[in-house]
Amino acid sequence: MRPLAAKQVIRILRDNGFMLSRQRGSHMIWANRRTGAIVPVPLHAGSKPIHQGTLLAIIKQSKIPRRKFER
Repeated sequence: MRPLAAKQVIRILRDNGFMLSRQRGSHMIWANRRTGAIVPVPLHAGSKPIHQGTLLAIIKQSKIPRRKFER
């Protein structure tokens, strides 16, 4: 799986019905009312890639198919 920047992950979340719920420091919390999924996204640097383990956790928590993150 190729690394994705926080901006790319946020775009995918928005395209799949997530809305910004809140933000505290460098972490944005995204929520999907339809599925009830809640996903934190780190914004340590908008263009810096998110670590693979963190990205996999975001995919799992979002309940979005992994293939949508592999564009």
